[in-house]
Amino acid sequence: MDLAYTAEEEEFRARLREWLAVQLPELPPPPSPDDWPGRRAYDTAWQRALYDAGYAKVHWDAPPTVRLIYLEETERAGAPYVGANFVGLLHAGPTVAAEGTPEQRARWLEPILRGEEIWCQGFSEPEAGSDLASLRTRAVRDGDAYVVTGSKLWTSHAEVADRCELLVRTGPAGSRHRGLTWLAMPMDAPGVTVRPLRTLAGSAEFAEMFLDEVRVPVTARVGDENDGWRVTMVTLSFERGTAFVGEVVACRRTLVEVAAEARANGRWDDPALRRRLGRLNAEFTALWRLTQWNVSEAAATGGVPGTGGSVFKLRYSHARQELYDAAAEVLGPDALDLARPWTRERLSSLSYTIAAGTSQIQQNIVAERILGLPKGC
Repeated sequence: MDLAYTAEEEEFRARLREWLAVQLPELPPPPSPDDWPGRRAYDTAWQRALYDAGYAKVHWDAPPTVRLIYLEETERAGAPYVGANFVGLLHAGPTVAAEGTPEQRARWLEPILRGEEIWCQGFSEPEAGSDLASLRTRAVRDGDAYVVTGSKLWTSHAEVADRCELLVRTGPAGSRHRGLTWLAMPMDAPGVTVRPLRTLAGSAEFAEMFLDEVRVPVTARVGDENDGWRVTMVTLSFERGTAFVGEVVACRRTLVEVAAEARANGRWDDPALRRRLGRLNAEFTALWRLTQWNVSEAAATGGVPGTGGSVFKLRYSHARQELYDAAAEVLGPDALDLARPWTRERLSSLSYTIAAGTSQIQQNIVAERILGLPKGC
């Protein structure tokens, strides 16, 4: 498979670099990590700037390779991350673009791209995390609406979101995969209650969400009723396949910074640490090549990432944890200082083997769908 970029793609890269070099010095400082209304305003203002410059649609209205270049260059330049609207831009938006009706695409995609609407994800529940198909939040059809009752957990940025990609059970109890439906729920609908959750690092980007007879229009259903598992697999393929691209670039940059810190404070003299950092460099280089391969595969199969995203997500989750463990070794006692970005990232990295599908689930996917092993091995 040819992983080289075309002349047109390199021209796009050069044009984007030039635009970023002009725009980034003009940005105001970002708000506090815990100020989510401020973060929403900051992130959506940047998204609007991208939209006005013609770069916003790369998230789903561009070839996967162009999307890869965009994520690579914005991260390398230190541009703001998608932030409060990562669900809309990286998960829900691409899913609607791939699975939504023309009316849904017209209604929801442009507001996401313009930075006018924020989305959150309502998949996991208190007793349905890794086994997502066991979820119990129920939606009952009542005329032109579904009446939804239940609860969701780990709902990212729910407190500042306008809409939620919501997975509900519309089939009979015990129907599991065949009884689920994917809805786009307005967060201002009566009956929605959001309670922020504080993480180990002290931030509150997650929330639990309670739904008490919330009416969601049938027109907000993406895909057919009881076909939500298939639609969700499209969502998760984006979440595991391309949503972490910018983070791989960030980790490679952090690795260089960790090595520089080790040289400065004398820890570079430890040969075991040098070997550890060298292996991590090889690991992230391989992950970047795997990302390119996954993107090339997506380009050849209609733009939706395949099961190779599970291979990437499985290894990246552990590599990220190993990177920040190495950073803690380099920092020594300073690794306990929460004011240090590496310390906060280390605490955050602990969730990566759970979020977006646990490592155990990814291992099952790799074993069954890629290697063809029978269930139960």
